[in-house]
Amino acid sequence: MKLYSWNVNGIRAVVNKGEFKKFIDEHQPDVLCLQETKAKQGQAEVDLDGYEEYWNSAEKAGYSGTAIFSKTKPLSVVHGFTQDIAEKYGLAGDSYGDPNKEGRVISAEFDDFWVVTVYTPNSKGDLSRLKLRHEQWDPAFLEHVQELEKSKPVLFCGDLNVAHTEDDLANPKPNVGKHGFTNEERDGFGKFLAAGYVDTFRLFTEGNGHYSWWTHWANARARNVGWRIDYWLASEGIAERVKNAKIHADQMGSDHCPVSVEII
Repeated sequence: MKLYSWNVNGIRAVVNKGEFKKFIDEHQPDVLCLQETKAKQGQAEVDLDGYEEYWNSAEKAGYSGTAIFSKTKPLSVVHGFTQDIAEKYGLAGDSYGDPNKEGRVISAEFDDFWVVTVYTPNSKGDLSRLKLRHEQWDPAFLEHVQELEKSKPVLFCGDLNVAHTEDDLANPKPNVGKHGFTNEERDGFGKFLAAGYVDTFRLFTEGNGHYSWWTHWANARARNVGWRIDYWLASEGIAERVKNAKIHADQMGSDHCPVSVEII
């Protein structure tokens, strides 16, 4: 079973460029998780025969949003966090808006596992959203997947907006303490690992040079000056079924590229 995750940075743009169809034709994912769709269902001409579509769009038009497309109909689908988790971590909003109304999480239950996709809030260049990110969002998301895991193993993916180690970005030294590479964000990712979730890509590939996002500046993608901020993490109970984990840097259309796992 092939599971893919892709921050498309606007589904309509990727479709209009012809890259979305090219991607589907080439990879034929069994489950496709999208982040930053920036659209509501029906706004993009997505013609995927044989796929069930589930969208969690932001209330704010043209912003954020996630979706799961699946060849197998899920047993259930959960949009966002439960009200209990949102209230526990005070996710009622900040000056940027309410992160629980930005379509940032969608979870789909299958026969023997959950698939969750997330578009983690960016802490911003001035770190003005770092406190929300570190003290509220990351612990709320961890509790969300742990609640799901009580029923069956979880595979969660998406744009986590953090490079965990120095191997996960091309230029670590000048980026220490900057958004995406602060101690707080890295600690949040570390808590996922401490809770027993496995960074699947690192089961198969060590070292640097493997990135999933590149800035538009200075020809960064062509020079592979990037960051690995898109992940698939797996419960320990299902990580042993992961056959491979890949980054598909040759797929264009977004400033992110798809990342995938195959499970047996």
